[in-house]
Amino acid sequence: MKFIGRKTELAKLNAEYERDGGFVVIYGRRRVGKTTLIKEFLKKKTAFYFLATEELESQSMKRLAGVVARTTKNSFFQKATFTDWLDLFQVIAEYKPEEKKVLVIDEFPYLVKTNPAFPSILQNAWDEILKGSNVMLILSGSLIGMMQKYAMSYDSPLYGRRTAQMRLAPLPFTDIYAVQKIPFEQAVEQYAVTGGVPKYLEFFEDGRGLDEQLKDAVLSKSAFLYEEPNFLLKSEFVTAVNYFSIIKAIADGNHKLGKIAGALGQETSALTPYLSTLADLGFIEKKTPITEKNPEKSRKGLYFISDNFIRFWFRYVYPYKGELELDNMQIVLDEISKDFVEKFVAIAYEDICKNIFADLCRNRAISFVPSRIGSYWLNDFDGDTEIDVMAVDHQNKQVFAGECKYHVNPVDVPVYFALKKKVDNAAEICKAYPGYDVIFGVFSKSGFTQRMLDAAKENTGLFLINEDRLA
Repeated sequence: MKFIGRKTELAKLNAEYERDGGFVVIYGRRRVGKTTLIKEFLKKKTAFYFLATEELESQSMKRLAGVVARTTKNSFFQKATFTDWLDLFQVIAEYKPEEKKVLVIDEFPYLVKTNPAFPSILQNAWDEILKGSNVMLILSGSLIGMMQKYAMSYDSPLYGRRTAQMRLAPLPFTDIYAVQKIPFEQAVEQYAVTGGVPKYLEFFEDGRGLDEQLKDAVLSKSAFLYEEPNFLLKSEFVTAVNYFSIIKAIADGNHKLGKIAGALGQETSALTPYLSTLADLGFIEKKTPITEKNPEKSRKGLYFISDNFIRFWFRYVYPYKGELELDNMQIVLDEISKDFVEKFVAIAYEDICKNIFADLCRNRAISFVPSRIGSYWLNDFDGDTEIDVMAVDHQNKQVFAGECKYHVNPVDVPVYFALKKKVDNAAEICKAYPGYDVIFGVFSKSGFTQRMLDAAKENTGLFLINEDRLA
């Protein structure tokens, strides 16, 4: 799979490369493309790229010596035995001192697992050897909790050394769709499953039907993604049972804290630390209506699974593990045929629409500078007052309200009238943004009726978005 997107991240890395003493921490969940980003950045640069593994420290030193030997083209280092990390870092610093070099330590947490003192060793190496030797240092890792603790927290010996950090997120839909050669509908349904995780996309690129791809990549016992959520959770947590149960409860449609607690038979106070940890690590997210002034204190917060694939797995794989272990995939395929589009893809489409709207604003197709993009609801997410996409532009005192329709037929004007009525009847919106102009948008994957197109021509405050562009 070729390199996609990441323009902002590459620009930041190159800016850090140009400065003296650049020290960048890159972290994010497994498969999200950290190593691919780093290798793209390293093109045409002198670089020492070291991938840490869970092995004896002496073996790690030996492998780094091998990296040094290959980069410097000096076979002596391949044969030499190093017993001190500082000696290796000194060799790197002294190689072509007039030339900028990049030292990458990928999967940094594995070195910490082997030797808990490694952050202190690296601190000493950075302060005394690398920082002043024309070296840029990149630490990368997939174990988010360990990266936060040992590379960035106040208690870490490395605290205060980094000059930048990046938490890499999955690719947005618009970046992926821009390079795909498949219909919009197929791209949306594929994204609803993969969530823009680059590694997952590799299994959905051959142009076959989604059912066939799911059989090979997810539903087969030998499939690469069959046990993926188990691996992700167990890599972060020593005891993953409670976290697993919470995600399952959310996947079953329990979004309020009280409902999650009720589904698990626990007190809400007992769940709060687990929810906070899951949110910090990116497995779930707490959403609040966009009208809330203090989202972190809001009682209207709802919890959602933030990863499309994990949401898919808990909806269509986990409940049928017994059948899948017996190679009975048909039961899952039958479930998918029942409600995949209406109950699953349509929800993912709302997040895709937010991404499309942000892109249209960025490209100035819509004159709107969003300060925040989210949704609105009065009491619960599935109520009559829900607005799928809502954004605020404080610079120009505007509010955007959008409706997303993943329908087979073109969207007609009653959808616009219903959306307008929701906004007019929502006292909270008027109270939160007094004096702000409201503009409207309707997103559709199947186009619009002529009546709707005529209505948009007569109303400059109504934008119709067909697939990923203005109609």
